[in-house]
Amino acid sequence: MKRTFILAIAALSFAACRNANNQTTETATGVSVGNETSKTTKVDPVNAPVIVFERDIFDFGKITQGEKVKHDFKLKNTGKSPLIISNATATCGCTVPQIPGEPILPGKEGVISVVFNSEGKMGMQDKVVTVTSNANPTVATVHLVGEVLTKK
Repeated sequence: MKRTFILAIAALSFAACRNANNQTTETATGVSVGNETSKTTKVDPVNAPVIVFERDIFDFGKITQGEKVKHDFKLKNTGKSPLIISNATATCGCTVPQIPGEPILPGKEGVISVVFNSEGKMGMQDKVVTVTSNANPTVATVHLVGEVLTKK
């Protein structure tokens, strides 16, 4: 009985973490998307936007369980047409990315803000944020990494 209860709690915790991340995001194109790949207009690869992150890994070091970490991933569109970031999703509901609301013109910069809530987390963490856009390639990833220490 105890084992079944523990397994049920573990399954619910996993589902809650996954479901918290399945929220719909209002995109720069005005189209709401959940976990589906956004349908953006195809651009000739030669003229496509190119997303280049200043840093694609942010090491937040050591934090105490319950602390929140916020980081802005700076990016630049080095391509020849406007960059439209349609979605950004994280591997867990504890990590929430926020995408720019407007297209990023060629040569211009933008930011994807990410907040990681360490409540209930412990040990080494690698939170992956998957960014979907009309760039070439259409999917890019950034990482928040660090260690969560237990409260004393």
